[in-house]
Amino acid sequence: MGSGLVDRPVDGSTRDRITRTAADPQQCVAELQSARINYVPSADRVNSETCFLQNAGVIGPDMGTIARLTPAEPTATCELALALSVWRRQVVEPAAREVLGADVIQIDHMGTYACRPVNNRAGARPSAHSRAAAFDFAGVRLRDGRRITVLADWNDGGAEGEFLKRIRDEGCRVFGTVLSPEYNAEHRDHLHLEPGQAFCR
Repeated sequence: MGSGLVDRPVDGSTRDRITRTAADPQQCVAELQSARINYVPSADRVNSETCFLQNAGVIGPDMGTIARLTPAEPTATCELALALSVWRRQVVEPAAREVLGADVIQIDHMGTYACRPVNNRAGARPSAHSRAAAFDFAGVRLRDGRRITVLADWNDGGAEGEFLKRIRDEGCRVFGTVLSPEYNAEHRDHLHLEPGQAFCR
């Protein structure tokens, strides 16, 4: 039985609640299912010493919202799925309505699980993506037809830029690590969202 974490407004203890819930894999899955999020756990597997899946699964449609992930059904750790669900319902969608005046119908991303080092640089430490523990957010599509992207709109001085910076800033209260175009050039076209250690820029 879930505690209602996904539908609770973000506050100073949200990140800790997500981490504590995810520490119990069964409770994490129950939290998602009680919030009507289709999450199907996968069998643990090891692809290499630095690339593996543990306590992961496939994120299906969130039946508590109209926004859909594209590409659909990404693989993610349960902790990432839980953090992403909180961020989607409590940060991204309200911010779009308040700042942009429209509902989000689609969240575009660049992937979650990939066996690669950080920034695809040979010799770098394994990326959180190598264990399906990070989500690269590219932008949103709105009900009125607008598309807002990190690449095109991050430096916009109007509502689009305000929206993107707001969901980055509030995302820092949900995820441990949030990296934006202000971090380095590799993130010029996306927000890297990762539970765990606290670093936000």
